[in-house]
Amino acid sequence: REATAEGLVRCSAQAIDALRSHAPKGDVLTTARIAGIMAAKRTAELIPMCHPLPLDHVDVRCDIEDDGPAVGILATVRTHGRTGIEMEALTAVAVAALTVVDMLKAVDRWMSIETIRLLRKAGGRHGTLERPTG
Repeated sequence: REATAEGLVRCSAQAIDALRSHAPKGDVLTTARIAGIMAAKRTAELIPMCHPLPLDHVDVRCDIEDDGPAVGILATVRTHGRTGIEMEALTAVAVAALTVVDMLKAVDRWMSIETIRLLRKAGGRHGTLERPTG
């Protein structure tokens, strides 16, 4: 089973400049990536009634977006377990986004976390499902 989720952190141009020149708290994108991976592994501890799953793969990507000052986050999670894995992918994105906000809040207090959503899930009872475009 596999799930992919995405999210966006909107911020100021100054926050992106700080991110590029290493913010006061350090390497924002690498730290957010690690936080997202750790969060996916601990989803069952954070969300009541969520089953603990052995994860085979967690990939979290954090990139500066070209269309406006923002950081895009994409997480893909895989398991051979017999239950859905979308909560792990969504949790990875949410915690990575929160990490970006934490590390850049001294530069931009008014960042917003937007559009955390499931893009795709595969391998379950319903086969492969992809978010409709449009």
